[in-house]
Amino acid sequence: MASFPLSVNEKLIARSRTIGELLAPTSPFDKKCGRENWTVAFAPDGSYFAWSQGHRIVKLVPWAQCLNNFLLHGTKNVANSLSTRLPRQNSDSGQKNKPCEHIIDCGDIVWSLAFGSSVPEKQSRCVNIEWHRFKFGQDQLLLATGLNNGRIKIWDVYTGKLLLNLMDHTEVVRDLTFAPDGSLILVSASRDKTLRVWDLKDDGNMMKVLRGHQNWVYACAFSPDSSTLCSVGASKAVFLWDMDKYSMIRKLEGHHNDVVACEFSPDGALLATASYDTRVYVWDAHLGVMLMEFGHLFPPPTPIFAGGANDRWVRSVSFSHDGLHIASLADDKMVRFWRIDEEYPVQVAPLNNGLCCTFSTDGSVLAAGTQDGSVYFWATPRQVSSLQHLCRMAIRRVMPTGQVKTLPIPSKVVEFLCYQI
Repeated sequence: MASFPLSVNEKLIARSRTIGELLAPTSPFDKKCGRENWTVAFAPDGSYFAWSQGHRIVKLVPWAQCLNNFLLHGTKNVANSLSTRLPRQNSDSGQKNKPCEHIIDCGDIVWSLAFGSSVPEKQSRCVNIEWHRFKFGQDQLLLATGLNNGRIKIWDVYTGKLLLNLMDHTEVVRDLTFAPDGSLILVSASRDKTLRVWDLKDDGNMMKVLRGHQNWVYACAFSPDSSTLCSVGASKAVFLWDMDKYSMIRKLEGHHNDVVACEFSPDGALLATASYDTRVYVWDAHLGVMLMEFGHLFPPPTPIFAGGANDRWVRSVSFSHDGLHIASLADDKMVRFWRIDEEYPVQVAPLNNGLCCTFSTDGSVLAAGTQDGSVYFWATPRQVSSLQHLCRMAIRRVMPTGQVKTLPIPSKVVEFLCYQI
């Protein structure tokens, strides 16, 4: 079986350009288990990049200086150049908001990372308490780390100091996501079969437990307007939650194996999910209807074959900021870039033992983490979005599918707005 159908000329698919790498430090006595880089993350404002080096360590580096080093040094000795060139933070220097490198020992194996930034006008969702330990201002940037022992630690990105230690989960915290609205609402997904909702503006109060998964929860993602949460796990179903009522909206059925990653499009109209069944599905997030299928194995495996070990498990999926491109990472040692209107990849890149991938804040770079604790970076497919697509995104940010279908406009335009053509 092949990675591309016979009708596709593999030689005509563009190869993505490697722009840099960050290599985890190694030692002669380094144990393989525990070295995995399960998670990488970009700060919402593009100021920082964070990666789990394995063995409890998270490294925070200013993203602009990362890019400068990549341009200066190519792909060789990038890790060394970063270590020597980035300034260390002096907490007494008065330059609190100047991006500086930090190395954080989280005390246990790190499975998940998420950046969160605060909007002061967004109040705590909990009972209004007059006194709080923390006052999160406009310039506050936090990093949440989910650990093997079930704890979540919250760090101040600018100082590298530990702020909060959240301890309600009883198993591995597999994923973390902040609400994009600046409320500092954090959702965690765990192997204890639950999702938990935390209000960091109320000193990390655990305000809700979302139950419904019958097995491990692998990943969770907020919609851009923070109203909906998607969660996926060790089952074939995709769960959608109403985050105002903390109730389940619906389950999306269609995958044939564990669903391990999910992400909304920038306008909130689409939802991409990745599964061990060798497929990425793109759904209408409002209707729960599957719109696209991106296959990683041809011919497509039968449900029985897709439900087992098939050497093409898709481990990660990420939506680009332009709303047109999706990246996927699979066990066949390949990263793929897809356009939402193309059936086959527009670019590919080789990667051994990949575990996670995510687009940079502006969508120009894809970062991927591997089993040995390293990170690799590629330039992503870039093109000027059509005026039609920009208008579609602007409309879909504020209008769900049901409302679009009632607009007094030609049916072809409705189909385009609903990503059906």
